[in-house]
Amino acid sequence: MSKVVRGKYTSEAVCGFNHRTAVEEAARCLLCHDAPCSKGCPAGTDPAKFIRSIRFRNIKGAAETIRENNPLGGTCARICPYDRLCEEACSRCGIDRPIEIGKLQRYAIEQEEIFEMNILEAPETVQDEKIACIGAGPASLACSAELAKAGYQVTVFEREEKAGGVLTYGIVPSRLPQEVVEHDIRQIEKLGVKFQFGKEVNVCELSAFDAVFLGIGLWEPKLPEIDGIHLKGVYSALEYLKEARIKKEGFEKGTKVVVVGGGDVAVDCAVTAKLLGAEEVRMVYRRTLEEAPGNMTEFQYALSLGIGITTNMAPSALRGKEHVEFAEFKGRDGLSELKISCDTVIFAIGQRGADMGKAMEADNVFAAGDIVNGGKTAVEAVAEGKAAAADIIKYLDMKGVK
Repeated sequence: MSKVVRGKYTSEAVCGFNHRTAVEEAARCLLCHDAPCSKGCPAGTDPAKFIRSIRFRNIKGAAETIRENNPLGGTCARICPYDRLCEEACSRCGIDRPIEIGKLQRYAIEQEEIFEMNILEAPETVQDEKIACIGAGPASLACSAELAKAGYQVTVFEREEKAGGVLTYGIVPSRLPQEVVEHDIRQIEKLGVKFQFGKEVNVCELSAFDAVFLGIGLWEPKLPEIDGIHLKGVYSALEYLKEARIKKEGFEKGTKVVVVGGGDVAVDCAVTAKLLGAEEVRMVYRRTLEEAPGNMTEFQYALSLGIGITTNMAPSALRGKEHVEFAEFKGRDGLSELKISCDTVIFAIGQRGADMGKAMEADNVFAAGDIVNGGKTAVEAVAEGKAAAADIIKYLDMKGVK
């Protein structure tokens, strides 16, 4: 089992493997010929291959497999829902417990950084074609990396001051440290990808590019239409997480915090509030815990911090003069009611994106990630970004511009 550390807001919550424990865990692998774990990875990271490398102490080979297949290998090692993907497919599930694939992937990438392995390098031959990637989230980063490896000139435009999108601004650092994201991004920069920050491009600027990729994510909040939704102290999830990431200990996190939602984002909000010093934090979800989309390991971590979880309750109203003072909920059974005293309410019930209708009318515009799939996992965004890159290359080939 993974060892949990109750640290500060910026301290990673789960310990990783050392060399001995990594090799011991890899030795449990059954070395399946037609490995189901590799089939279970949307991004094609190929766990079977890198686990085999670790088993035989070829750590650089493991890091090469991960990095060449998944440009966000370090990030995905922290936040992938392994229990529903590669680890669920592991053949050892029928014997005792699955291989801890995520922690082995994390170990290999940590060794890549420690020993300064130069795995990704810019190709010697550079194509004439230029591609713009709008947004610097997981899908754009994966797309830009694949295009750069193929020799194309890629520029990523990001309106924020840092790359990463939701990885940088929407996940609690105890689950995904910023240095992990930045290490992944540095590997992409080694391929020759250029970044422009604090930049929103217009149509005229994009006309200079042979193809455009849209990976702008979902940043507009979904909020319920209930009384008091506009009171002070009411946040959307990404608004709360982003402010916390920027201000850290200087953030006004609230004293009595209620988080509405049952996904990983809701857990991140609750953990953020607690680690930053909120006195009382409670999550409220409209269904049962078994129906919640969040990772059970993350729920257990939240509980270990003293965060309460109430289920089968949906928000009905927020009350207060100017600032929220308490939240009202109605039960799933249609009879129960709940009133919670609070000074902060965070809604983690989903996000929406901008309308891309007109932008997608051009035949040289491609899109992937949350803006297309409605908001899934980072590893799925990586997979879609890689697929979009293949489509762009095919498009440029068909246009005969090479």
